[in-house]
Amino acid sequence: MKRTVCSFRLPVFVVLVCAMGAPAAAAGPPDGQRDLLTTESDSGELPGWKAFSEEPDTKTGEVWKLSDGVLVCKGTPKGYLYTEEAYRDFVLRLEWRWPPDKKAGNGGVLVRTTGKNKIWPKSLEAQINAGDAGDFWGLDGYRLDGPADRLTSLEHPQFGKLTNLKKIRAAEKPAGQWNQYEIIADGPTVTLVINGQVVNKATRCEPVPGRICLTAEGDEIHFRNVRLTPVKSAARSVFY
Repeated sequence: MKRTVCSFRLPVFVVLVCAMGAPAAAAGPPDGQRDLLTTESDSGELPGWKAFSEEPDTKTGEVWKLSDGVLVCKGTPKGYLYTEEAYRDFVLRLEWRWPPDKKAGNGGVLVRTTGKNKIWPKSLEAQINAGDAGDFWGLDGYRLDGPADRLTSLEHPQFGKLTNLKKIRAAEKPAGQWNQYEIIADGPTVTLVINGQVVNKATRCEPVPGRICLTAEGDEIHFRNVRLTPVKSAARSVFY
């Protein structure tokens, strides 16, 4: 979103980092994994999701279209698709890409979203903006922490308090290629993995249940394989 990381139970992000580089197991998906995007109704609605738009009369299907497993977001009017259920601790895995024939633009994934729908609600954003994928943004006062040299906060007249934690490395691919995102929310710690590389970790995050949102920020963006696993069942990444 454009705006002027030793106990007997290892945290999930430690297990993930240790497993990276090893061949993926031949077994099926992790226990409890759910496909969050499966079908689209004739009316354009997506079961399990609702849409919010800055233009109140906008229908879901006018911005979001699911075809052959790929969710195409037109980008305008601005808004987001959000889950009807609230989630606190989980591993969210998804893929995104920018169209090969258009400029890479702005987008994001909001987790632990609470409060009323608006541009933009209180939440923790896993950034997808081209060139900034892997940044964190705490929106509308959402609390997070991290190393002081990468952490900044500001008061915005429209969006409230914003807190930015910059990524530690760039791992995104060029427009037209699919990127793999893994967002690991485990209590007060949230870790971001892009294309097999840990790129950011936020601490002291507010561990509240909230909606998951895919944003429409003015640019066409594609999503697929949006899958959620409860954190207690997620032993490793299925991508790597």
